[in-house]
Amino acid sequence: MSVPTQRLAGLDGLRGIAVGLVVVFHFFPAALPGGFIGVDVFFVISGFLITGLLLTERDVTGRISFGRFWQRRALRLVPPLIPLILIAATAAWLIGGDVLVGLGWQLIGAVTFGYNWVSIAGSASYFSATAPELFRNLWSLAVEEQFYLVWPFALVALLLVRNGRLRIGLVCALALASALGMGLLYQPGDPTRVYYGSDTHSFGLFTGAALALLSHRSGGRADVAPRLAALLARWRPGLGVTALAGVLAAAFLLPDTGAATYRGGLLAVSLLSAVVIWAAVQGQRFGAALDSRTLRYLGERSYGIYLWHWPVLVLLQSRWPMTLTSPTVRTSIVVGLLAVSLTLLAAGASYRWLELPVRSNGVRGSIRRLRSRSARSPFRRGWLALAAVTGLLLAGGTTAAMVTAPHQTSAQSEIERGLKAVDAAERQALQAERRATRSPASAPAPTGTGALITAVGDSVMLASAPELQAGFPGIAIDAAVSRGMDAAPDILKAQAKAGALRPVVVVGLGTNGPIRASQLDDIRAVIGPDRELVLVTAFAEREWTAGVNAALVTFAGRYRAVELANWHDAIAPHTDLLAGDNIHPGPTGGTIYAESVRAALDRLTQMPPAFGGLDAYRERDPARPLESRPPRMP
Repeated sequence: MSVPTQRLAGLDGLRGIAVGLVVVFHFFPAALPGGFIGVDVFFVISGFLITGLLLTERDVTGRISFGRFWQRRALRLVPPLIPLILIAATAAWLIGGDVLVGLGWQLIGAVTFGYNWVSIAGSASYFSATAPELFRNLWSLAVEEQFYLVWPFALVALLLVRNGRLRIGLVCALALASALGMGLLYQPGDPTRVYYGSDTHSFGLFTGAALALLSHRSGGRADVAPRLAALLARWRPGLGVTALAGVLAAAFLLPDTGAATYRGGLLAVSLLSAVVIWAAVQGQRFGAALDSRTLRYLGERSYGIYLWHWPVLVLLQSRWPMTLTSPTVRTSIVVGLLAVSLTLLAAGASYRWLELPVRSNGVRGSIRRLRSRSARSPFRRGWLALAAVTGLLLAGGTTAAMVTAPHQTSAQSEIERGLKAVDAAERQALQAERRATRSPASAPAPTGTGALITAVGDSVMLASAPELQAGFPGIAIDAAVSRGMDAAPDILKAQAKAGALRPVVVVGLGTNGPIRASQLDDIRAVIGPDRELVLVTAFAEREWTAGVNAALVTFAGRYRAVELANWHDAIAPHTDLLAGDNIHPGPTGGTIYAESVRAALDRLTQMPPAFGGLDAYRERDPARPLESRPPRMP
């Protein structure tokens, strides 16, 4: 027996809003920094609909058929996923390079609906902008599928509880436990574990399920007093509008890695989404307003839009890497609009020729209808043959992509090259120190300009380490991946305490996050007035890069003994010398990095009293006015 279904007012429109938030967040992140919350809106909708369908099936048939439920989910989710994987993987193979890295494990995660846990096990990051992970968006599909796998069993057990309020309370407790887990396990910096985890990010699904139980006739609605029910009915449109405004406000305000997001922010979005659903489904006027023509169109195709938008963006950026670091807003807009157009075309085709037929006739029924129509039309037989050949070619392309996928990105290769150089220098320094301990008279004194320089930086400096060592023999480099400016004061303080801090300090941080003036003040306080400071500007397509460089320029303008190494402007005309992420330099790019540092040091030596060629560090005149320093770099 089939279970009757009906279209619920407002849900397609809400889907359209949710997918729009996610797409804008990925295509134009600066315009909507919290648009990722659209996924949580989807979770609430899914929990509400799935639980409602299961409850209706139990009312109609007297039981819940697990097999039919999973079959319906497979028919809804799997067919659109197959062409996405084949086309995107083949396109990645044709493009080549970094976009192929990790493709094997990504495909395993996609076909097993375990993408989130495969990513966590592989230490992949949802928030990394340097790793072109082709199928990263499938993490949320995995969370939903894992919920669909276990929820029917849990719901059957819950339905054994006769008290409707207790039943709803238990589901709410599950939602709260998941949200608490996210808050407790959250770690600043990269919250991928709590964002991807089914255990810590299922509260939206449980919230939707609780709403379905409350709305169902076997739930708690009958327990609501008539006067309260009338009051809620009168307030419903206003509450719906207010809750929707709250969701949209969160899309502008919630930071993607901030503590507020994971310690209550996403839970609040889920609760607000539940209010929107309740107001739309129970109140026809608000639901009809949500189901405007445009939003309903997007909502009906939201699954395909969500599937295609991220691979399309990654492929475009891999094909034209300049779009990652273009200084013009116009270029970003053009690329974003192109990605939107391709996404809508792919999702529309999927909806028209795949999703609707399979939904109406099933896979076998759709194949039978296609064969029947093709038998009556040579033109359609030709198209069917072309589709079969195309499918074989795409399968071959996907296989080739998996076989030829490199083990690491070009950026990772450059960072590893720098790490080996730094490790080798540290081993040599340690050996020299041991020789000096055994025979002080035979120990050679450090020579070269690098012997006066301590450098602290991030992965960009690390990738440039071999060239810094070649340009400044004896330089001491302390650089690490994902390091921000906040780490510098403590690192320099430890070196000063150990007596290892040299007369010239080079700080190359700013790629991985915004900086504060107080952090720069702390750095100068640690190194003291008798040391020179060189600050390296940042080059990366990040929303904070311009602010970082502006802060560095402002700070350097306040002190004679602070100069800028203009890495940003030096590398901008030569992005072909960067790795595939357009951030980390290769050997020639590393030389430009080292030369930008040298130019800054040369400007410092031009200010009397000076280094005298960096081989005679002399005391500065603290009374000398700023106006007498040479012109600063442009």
